Amino acid sequence: MSRPHVLTLSCVDRPGIVAAVATLLARHGANIMEAQQFDDTETGDFFMRVAFDFVGEDRFEPLREAFAALAVEYGMDFSLNAPRRRKRILVLVSRFDHCLADLLYRWRIGELRGDLAGIVSNHAPETFRHLDFSDVPFHHFPLDEGKPRQEARIRALVEESQADLVVLARYMQILSDDLARFLAGRCINIHHSFLPGFKGARPYHQAHARGVKLIGATAHFVSEDLDEGPIIEQDVERISHFDSPQDLVRKGRDIERRVLAREVSYFLEDRVLLNGLKTVVFKN
Repeated sequence: MSRPHVLTLSCVDRPGIVAAVATLLARHGANIMEAQQFDDTETGDFFMRVAFDFVGEDRFEPLREAFAALAVEYGMDFSLNAPRRRKRILVLVSRFDHCLADLLYRWRIGELRGDLAGIVSNHAPETFRHLDFSDVPFHHFPLDEGKPRQEARIRALVEESQADLVVLARYMQILSDDLARFLAGRCINIHHSFLPGFKGARPYHQAHARGVKLIGATAHFVSEDLDEGPIIEQDVERISHFDSPQDLVRKGRDIERRVLAREVSYFLEDRVLLNGLKTVVFKN
């Protein structure tokens, strides 16, 4: 099945938005395949995602120009993406590689609709000798050169690779405020949902010692406030007194993998819109 064109927008809610968008699409020969909208009654803002294709001639550029004028009229922030433009992904990883391995697999089978621009790690390539990086550029940026220089290399690579999305796939380094600001809105992270209850080392062992009954994972945008960025996706799994600390670690890894994969897919398919400290996620 071919991928559709995707329009996303947000603006202050007012009558006539949906009609204006649908009319403009129809005038340019677009056939709407999927449409979702959300009215935030607390803020008065409106959010919309429309997937469409053209009947006959592809009129993407004329549509983009016409929609820019409509956006001015309604005060819209909007994004209009064609299927030929695949988003580029840069993955940052440390020693724990379960999320990276899962993303690589999903990318290779075509489940992730983007291009993997590269992998960056503060650990040497030998750490990942069991993974196949033959078709993906790997960059070793060690921290012994100093964090400012290491982050400068990351920033330069983001620009050079034209990465649309930076994924912290269990990258166990805190980004500086400068780098977090530079990546605002295009950097996502995954962590166990024990935060802030179980901070520091061995969180699953801490959870086992406290007899928790649920474990989970949270995927969110990266912000200057550590692990406080807008949440995109979460999941949980029930556990019991029969589970050992090792069982919690194993189950936790599995939750982290699937939550991060969903988060990446939502971003690549233009399903995530920022809404202040929260997100609107139009799931399929």
